[in-house]
Parts: sequence; C-alpha cells; structure tokens
Amino acid sequence: MSTKYYEGVGRRKNSTARVRIVPGTGQMVVNGKPGEAYFTRLGDLEAILAPLRTSGMEGKLDVTVVVAGGGVTGQTGAVRHGMARALQLMDPTFHAALRSAGHLTRDARMKERKKPGLKRARKAPTYTKR
Repeated sequence: MSTKYYEGVGRRKNSTARVRIVPGTGQMVVNGKPGEAYFTRLGDLEAILAPLRTSGMEGKLDVTVVVAGGGVTGQTGAVRHGMARALQLMDPTFHAALRSAGHLTRDARMKERKKPGLKRARKAPTYTKR
C-alpha cells in the first residue's frame, strides 16, 4: 500500500533537507528520531513548524525529514524551507501566504572562504611598520 506524499527539498548554509508530508496526526520524524528529540534548542521546532502554522495545516500532516550537513541552525533553516516547498506542492493556494511570510525564499548566505595571506576570510594579520 503506497500513500501519496509530497516532497520538498530545502537548503540553508551547508545543510540539505528532504521533507515528505502526508495527511496524518501531526507527527514529525527527523532522521529516525522524533522531532522534539532531534531539535532540542529553544525556538528551533517553532521555526520549523512556522510554514505549517502559516498554511493552517498544523496537526493535520505527518512529516518525515532526512537532513544532512551543516550545523543546527543550517539544518533548522533547511527543514523549514523544505517544508514550505512541500506544502506549496500539496496545495498551490498556500503559495501567496508562504511567500509573504518568507518561507519559500532560499537564504543564500554561506560561510565565506578563507583567502591566502589572511587569518580568516577577511581578518588580516596586524600591520607593523618596522
């Protein structure tokens, strides 16, 4: 028995999340763990569930997430982005609300690479005249 699901891929920093949503009771599984066990930081789960709240589907969908790469902040943003994309696929009428709330915009900010001769991306060694 195969259930119809909607999938969205979200990205943020160096993280990528594959989010699948199916009609259900509001369960969330992230990499095989319950959502509350995976995202323990204060505010992360609220940020992830924001697209569901915006579309009015909170508690009506089961969410399965496979997320990899980056850190906690990047993974949180990637899951939120993927969730918004999956919701938009499920019901195109959600597009305007998700777009105006900023959930569909890919945050393109990445860590800048280190340049030769510098200590970090931009920090230069202390200048000495003599």
